[in-house]
Amino acid sequence: MSELLNPMATHDLGPLGGESGLGTGLEESLDTHKRRNLQAQFGLTFAAFIFGSTFIVMKDAVKVMAPLPFLSLRFAVGSLALGIVLAFRKPAAPSRSDVVRFALPAGLALLSGYAFQTIGLQYTTGSVSAFITYLLVVFVPLFVLVLTRVLPPPLVLLGVLIAFVGLFLISGSGGVKLGKGEFLTLLCALGFASHIMALDRVGKKIDALWLAFVQMVVVSVGCGAMGVVTGGWQFNIKVILAAVYLGIMASAVAFFLQTWAQRRLEPTRTALLLMLEPVFAAIAGYFIAHDHLGLRGVIGGILILLGVVAAELGTAYAKR
Repeated sequence: MSELLNPMATHDLGPLGGESGLGTGLEESLDTHKRRNLQAQFGLTFAAFIFGSTFIVMKDAVKVMAPLPFLSLRFAVGSLALGIVLAFRKPAAPSRSDVVRFALPAGLALLSGYAFQTIGLQYTTGSVSAFITYLLVVFVPLFVLVLTRVLPPPLVLLGVLIAFVGLFLISGSGGVKLGKGEFLTLLCALGFASHIMALDRVGKKIDALWLAFVQMVVVSVGCGAMGVVTGGWQFNIKVILAAVYLGIMASAVAFFLQTWAQRRLEPTRTALLLMLEPVFAAIAGYFIAHDHLGLRGVIGGILILLGVVAAELGTAYAKR
């Protein structure tokens, strides 16, 4: 950073006293920034792929074990996986005050999203739940506007609108009435949107591994506490294998990638890239579970992809 603030201190002038060294240094810095930004986009896209490909495994597991207990088990596995990595990698541990001020709010926001979604699913359909959950793509720009008083670039907002229409089509929601389940799922969307905003706020203040680890612990303990009340702790070997797979991939790996990527990406772009999750879920359902996507679903998936592309182009244009 000091090199960017004072490039003359670290780059020699050209042979005639020109600024060839300065220009080269700045170009290298810009290239590094672009490369890391691209890495973050790929990382978050891969996280969305993991999230989207886990629905089938999750669906089979909760037929045996109730959703909240299973989420507790899954995130406990994620906590253990990240704990092992932390033991070997040994990054600087955050202070207790940093955990309370920064990591804990992110974990609680993530917990609220999962809790409200799980409870809301008992009172509404899966398609309606998916549609309302990803209203987070609308809530995040609104949160950005309220907190920063700055609107995202116009093309980004257009991308949000296009992706929103695509989500409506791919979710198969013919109509949404605001009943008990829909209201709880709306709170879920607010929770996940708050999680994105929380990571945007704290992502660079705490090591990404530690931040992801604290989130895993908070969700596991919170879902476990609620699961004690709701019951449903039955399990078998298939449930355990599902929890291990989802705990490592969909919890430890995917949420670490999101936590790490948000150090580079703005909240609205993060929300849009995560909207690739229902697209990946639809593709996985088609090839693995032989679900019928239909023309409406295909058009919806294409619109979501176009929305993401529009947002990326809008961000690139705004930075020129």
